[in-house]
Amino acid sequence: MSVGHVSRAFEAAGIPTVIVMSNVFRGRVLAMKPARVLFTRHIMGRPLGAPFDVERQAHVLRESLRLLESATEPQTALLLPDAYRTAPR
Repeated sequence: MSVGHVSRAFEAAGIPTVIVMSNVFRGRVLAMKPARVLFTRHIMGRPLGAPFDVERQAHVLRESLRLLESATEPQTALLLPDAYRTAPR
């Protein structure tokens, strides 16, 4: 879970971060107390979505940027409701 350590180091240097992570890692990631994390209901290894699903990947990235702009509390976590889909529409 080095992403949590890297995120904290960036935040300490004044660089805001958002971790995008599959919800299966929720407990481990939240224990690291990251500043902002966006959880998806996607499978391990594909937190942004399926290969070639550009629409879903762009949606996840837009939501992560929205979280970066809107989070007002430390350790803000958000779960996207969209289920994993195996092929683009």
